[in-house]
Order: sequence, then structure tokens, then C-alpha cells
Amino acid sequence: MKTVTVVGARPQFIKAAMVSQILRSTPNQEEVLIHTDQHYDKNMSNVFFQELDVPQPNYHLGVGSHTHGVQTGRMLEAIENVLLKEKPDWVLVYGDTNSTLAGAIAAVKLHIPVAHVEAGLRSFNRQMPEEINRVLTDHASDVLFAPTQAAIENLHREGISEEKIYLVGDVMYDAALHYGAKAQQTTHILEQLNLSPQGYILTTIHRAENTDNPVPLKAIFTGLAAIAEKLPVVLPLHPRTRHTLERNGLLETAQQHLHLIEPVGYLDMVMLEKNAGLIVTDSGGVQKEAFFHQVPCVTLRAETEWIELVELGWNHLIRPTDADAVRSGLLNAIALPHPSTIPTHLYGGGQAAKKIVDILTKRR
Repeated sequence: MKTVTVVGARPQFIKAAMVSQILRSTPNQEEVLIHTDQHYDKNMSNVFFQELDVPQPNYHLGVGSHTHGVQTGRMLEAIENVLLKEKPDWVLVYGDTNSTLAGAIAAVKLHIPVAHVEAGLRSFNRQMPEEINRVLTDHASDVLFAPTQAAIENLHREGISEEKIYLVGDVMYDAALHYGAKAQQTTHILEQLNLSPQGYILTTIHRAENTDNPVPLKAIFTGLAAIAEKLPVVLPLHPRTRHTLERNGLLETAQQHLHLIEPVGYLDMVMLEKNAGLIVTDSGGVQKEAFFHQVPCVTLRAETEWIELVELGWNHLIRPTDADAVRSGLLNAIALPHPSTIPTHLYGGGQAAKKIVDILTKRR
């Protein structure tokens, strides 16, 4: 069985690593890996493959950063050329990026079955490009691998056939279990940054809704600067976020108050997450990683795909309307005691990747 896997951004590298390990260790399985180069910074791309023990991609498409239409269109054309050459049995896509949508459309148009990992997630905010990507990909896919029961219920409400849907758990949880111990043994990021466990806030900001709009951008970074007076704020700065801060005249202030660092590799990020006193993010994946490492999280958005973490008290939503909302929300989160409920079954038992490969093999 030949599977073409399409990835292009950091969270997809991590998810694909777990499934790739199973595919490559199973007899009569061949995987062809396409990297769209949606994330083209070395620390956000190549280093992940090295650390995760994933072979370098068979194809680098070199698409890079563009507007949504240009980026998706160029990916679609390039992926189609690869699929025509490779003629796979399956095309496997992950998550909600433009790479996900382009891979799904290219395959569907060529009548190649599509499998979507992390299917059924919904923020119910159609202003988010990620929401459009995930909805369209789900409806184009032949097999949908849902991480939670809530995701399955979303798919049912949209009329997707029951026979296409599988509850497999979350491959990100597989990764947290697999790589957590390795990070503990190999990374020295805390010493390098002179950080003490639980003595800092870890932050990631990259969503278009927060970086493309000057109002939430200023609110977030002004609020973070105020909090940094009480607890150091460490921010691995996404290249896109750096550019928007500079464009809006906020970079110098951020540099004065926050501990800005270059994007880090996966194992360093795991160690920073495991030892943070609080994680502040607008990322979907980092919300879950915070829970996996039992660290409270604040999500700077009006909604989340992982509503179960809000209900359990591990995640708190703050809409970044102004700096006071961000500052007060973070202060409240710091003051709250850690939740006592840690349901280990929530995202599966760490066997999601194996279940995915087994199902693809049986459905070939």
C-alpha cells in the first residue's frame, strides 16, 4: 500500500511523525512524504524532521508564504503533479492548514481516496481560514479520523456518513508520550535561557485574527508586557508575527519587556511547555500540549476547537479586545489553583497512529 502524506506546518510534522513511524515499520507499506514548505524557516521545518526521526521529505514544493489564494493554488498544482507521478492508494492530510486543503482537493480531483487526521474539529468561526480548511477537507475526505467524541458529533450534525468516521484518539497525545522523555534527556533550553521550572510564562502568537488586525495585536502585546513585570514572558517569535509587530511599530516595545527568542525545535518546545507556570497561546495544538503536560493554559481567542479543556478548567478563553482584558485575564489565570481532574481517556490511550494505519490498510 502506498500512502502520500502532505504536510507543511509545525503541528503537522509532529502528527505525521507518529503515523510515519508506524507506516514505515509495517510490512508492505510505502510512504511518500510531500512538504509544501508552508513553514520555510529552518527552525520551524527541517529541525523537526531531524528531532522526530522522520526521513526527509521525498518532495519539497517550495511554496512559501503568500496570500491564501496564491499559496493554496500553487500547492494544489504542485501536489497534483506529484500524485500523477506516484499514483498512491491514499492521500493522508492533517489538521487545518492551506496544505491540508490543497492536498485534499488535489487528491479528490484525481479520484484518489483522502484520509483526514484530526477530523471534526470546529471553532464555529467562519472568519478563521483554518475553519474553512477543516470543514471543506472533512466533506471531501473518504475517511475521517476524529480525535474526540465531540468531533464525531460535529461530523454527524453536518450529515457525514457514519461509515466514513472513526474515533481513534489524538496523535498529538501519542507524540507527547513518545517524545516527552526524550526531551527531558536531551534538551538544555532551560539552562540556556536561564529559566527556572514554573518560573515563567510561555507564549506563542501567530493566528491571522490576532496578527493581521492591529487592535488585538496591540492588546495582546501590551497586556503581555504588563504581566512580564510580575513573571517573565518567554515568546518563541513566529517570523510572521515578528513582521507584523515591526510593521505596527510594536517590536521595540516587545523586545524591551518580553523574552523574545527565535523559533525552537520540537524537543526544546516540549521542555519549555512542561516547565512553564502558565502557557498563553492562540494555537490549537499548543492548547492540547499544555494539557498533556498538565500546565494551565490561556487561549487568546473568542473560541476554541478543544472546548472540553475549557469545561475541565485547564484552558481559559480571553478575547483580546484590549490590553486590560488580556492583563486581567492572565492575572486571574495565574491566581487560579490547578484543576484536579485529569481524564487520561480524553484523547485516547496513545495508540491513535496505530489505529489509523490499521484502518487504512483494511480499507484499501
